[in-house]
Amino acid sequence: MTDTSYNRWAAMSDDALAAHIGAFVRHHRLARNKSQGAIAHAAGVSRSTLSLLERGQTVTVATLIQVLRVLDLLYTMDVFTIPTLISPLAIAKPEQKKRIRARPTGEGNKAPQGKRRNTDC
Repeated sequence: MTDTSYNRWAAMSDDALAAHIGAFVRHHRLARNKSQGAIAHAAGVSRSTLSLLERGQTVTVATLIQVLRVLDLLYTMDVFTIPTLISPLAIAKPEQKKRIRARPTGEGNKAPQGKRRNTDC
């Protein structure tokens, strides 16, 4: 999302946003050549409720979702996806545990703690 689009939406009143959503629904209903009655019946809402939605009046979110589902527009819900953010500290922590130097393998070095190999023959 760019700042320009956010500012455009932020500058709109709630009524203007609702009218924009209603126009979106109406446009896609007409593009599919469906009547309000047909869409309302398929969505399980009354025709007058769909008419309210298209006019930008108050309807429930559940009604909007039902209508979007019938119009195959649920992809518009993608804008509500919450991205998984990884903290820079979480990325850096495994990096700290990586080895950056190798130990030389000479006779002067001690064997690792724990079991020692028996070198006596």
